[in-house]
Amino acid sequence: MRKNIYINDSAELQEQLLMGKRVEGVLFTDRNTGRLTFKAYIRQPRVRRRDKLIHRLEHGWVKESKLRLKVFESIPKELGTTRMLAVMDREFDEARDAVVDNEIDKRKRQLRVES
Repeated sequence: MRKNIYINDSAELQEQLLMGKRVEGVLFTDRNTGRLTFKAYIRQPRVRRRDKLIHRLEHGWVKESKLRLKVFESIPKELGTTRMLAVMDREFDEARDAVVDNEIDKRKRQLRVES
């Protein structure tokens, strides 16, 4: 059995298929013409906001995304366990202070805008 499929926006769809991309869409019978029709979904690319750097640490950073506060730390093993723990404590305190300072700055900016 052989079926013919009518494709909407065939030029764009053909380009995507020739590049080897998968095309998502819906296959349906058109009520007006009675033909089997494929309509590709028009997907918008996701635009991801870059994380805002709040503070750079000696061995890492503190960043703020839309939903999260991110703290990254990468300490070399050659420091030894006791020094690594001391560095971790010191940098965590520094990161915490940076977050507090960032919140204070945000509040000050909000007050300036409101007044």
